[in-house]
Amino acid sequence: MLTRKGQAFVWDSKCEEGFQELKRRLTTAPILILPSSSEPFEVYCDASLLGLGGVLMQNKQVVAYASRQLKVHERNYPTHDLELAAVVFVLKLWRHYLYRSRFEVFSDHKSLKYLFDQKELNMRQRRWLEFLKDYDFGLNYHSGKANVVADALSRKSLHMSMLMVKELDLIEQFRDLSLVCESTRNSVKLGMLKLTSGILDEIREGQKSDVLLVDKLTLVNQGQGGEFRVDENGVLKFGNRVCIPDVTELKKSILEEGHRSGLSIHPRATKMYHDLKKLFWWPGMKREIASFVYSCLTCQKSKIEHQKPSGLMQPLAIPEWKWDSISMDFVSGLPRTIKNFEAIWVIVDRLTKSAHFIPIRMDYPLERLAELYIEKIRALGTKLRLSSAYHPQTDGQTERTIQSLEDLLRACVLEKGGAWDCYLPLIEFTYNNSFHSSIGMAPFEALYGRRCRTPLCWYESGESAVVGPEIVQQTTEKIKMIREKMRIAQSRQKSYHDKRRKSLEFQEGYHVFLRVTPITGVGRALKSKKLTPRFIGPYQILERIGEVAYRIALPPSLANLHEVFHVSQLRRYIPDPPHVVQVDDVQVRDNLTVETSPMRIEDRELKQLRGKEIALVKVAWGGPAGGNVTWELESQMNESYPELFA
Repeated sequence: MLTRKGQAFVWDSKCEEGFQELKRRLTTAPILILPSSSEPFEVYCDASLLGLGGVLMQNKQVVAYASRQLKVHERNYPTHDLELAAVVFVLKLWRHYLYRSRFEVFSDHKSLKYLFDQKELNMRQRRWLEFLKDYDFGLNYHSGKANVVADALSRKSLHMSMLMVKELDLIEQFRDLSLVCESTRNSVKLGMLKLTSGILDEIREGQKSDVLLVDKLTLVNQGQGGEFRVDENGVLKFGNRVCIPDVTELKKSILEEGHRSGLSIHPRATKMYHDLKKLFWWPGMKREIASFVYSCLTCQKSKIEHQKPSGLMQPLAIPEWKWDSISMDFVSGLPRTIKNFEAIWVIVDRLTKSAHFIPIRMDYPLERLAELYIEKIRALGTKLRLSSAYHPQTDGQTERTIQSLEDLLRACVLEKGGAWDCYLPLIEFTYNNSFHSSIGMAPFEALYGRRCRTPLCWYESGESAVVGPEIVQQTTEKIKMIREKMRIAQSRQKSYHDKRRKSLEFQEGYHVFLRVTPITGVGRALKSKKLTPRFIGPYQILERIGEVAYRIALPPSLANLHEVFHVSQLRRYIPDPPHVVQVDDVQVRDNLTVETSPMRIEDRELKQLRGKEIALVKVAWGGPAGGNVTWELESQMNESYPELFA
């Protein structure tokens, strides 16, 4: 080895070994290595006035080189844009290596290091920046003296586009053949993944035993098959669609894959048919797909109905005389007054529409009040008829009266202020003295046979206002007129109602689903109900009650529910032998709502209002099909679920 002037040249065995190793590596070792998906990439790029260049490396070994000449318009780019163009060039070229993986980019232009922090960019830089955001990489500075390879490539005058095209062709061929390369220090392994399925063999064998398809095969062999043909695998096809033989298990596997697989998540019948008809054909295919979808247990419990609601209107019988038939309900949730009144008991005569509004206390819950009332009316021999569960339209008269009552209450409190119970007698008088279109007069006049005297009727005072015995006959005539007007009103209402409804009937012994509504534990409907089941069940129908109500067999877990339901709350269950029906692990309230329990408190927030602060908590609610997140009052949640704050 020669180290200084005047010293003899030394060539020992160590120098000889190094020289031989250098020759071996230059003549035998591959210059380029095959990339490994488990190792990070490094990209070196540079630009000059002649072209762009880049090097792709792994573990300090070269994977690929790239360079190209500048286009005419690119020669006018400033230095900063040229260096950035080199980065964009190599990322586009090696996208198949770099996309969705972490890598590092090195450039000898130091200002590129701060590219993502610059606030003012020209339109070209903004466009390139949008492209660069698709990649996960770090932009680093690499001095020009060390970046010799990329610098040399950028200064080449030889156009390398043809070589790059060949490289892309080779990459596409590898991809089409599903080839996977694995490189080590001593060898390169090339593997190919080939997926095979035995379903074509099953179809081919099944076609030989299907009478219809055997006839089609015979016609094809005679040249009279029409659109039927036999492909290179010996499988009969209708156009480009495979003919499926009448084999139950084979059809079932295809239908299961087209409906329940991870790539086909319970499509409806029409969508599923259009997906499968591109690939398969068999007689009655559309009908069988529809039957399969309609009998899917998951679809029956989760899919929304796009038809008209069920249940035609069934008007109640018109009473013969005043107060022969009444309806009642409660208005709860009102502010507590000085006399501790918190609710209103509403009683309405179904014939004259006369109403009584009675303020009540909440010493007893509403359930206890109902029990007391039932005891009293039974003692008088009065017959009680309960409305069907979760169907307030059954007692629509009382519900409409309550709406008018609440409107009058709001108006009085807003205009005059004070406790609402002070205005209740005046509100009752106002309601009973107001015109009702269904009976053609005010309830007071229908009840007493004459109009109520108010300060507006001052001209009726004196002898002209004296009531004589003829009022009895007039009252009888008015009752006849009222009953006729009610009959006309019922006919008109039924005509309007039934236009938007469909008739639906079930037989005793059928099984049906029950519609439910999810709510939070604090009694409020969930804002997000996308993942909650729409129906629970199925349950067996025990008895038909009237025209549109049914008694169903509820499990012990739902013993708190009234077992009679309106047909609009039911959905027919389409049975299928493979169904495994499990008991729904839900607790349904009396109003057909499913309460979800809170799992945890995720966040807290203090909301500033005028003169006060409100503490809110972000609650994650659990459920049978996933969680929902809502903001609730911290005080309300602490009262209902103290264990969350322990």
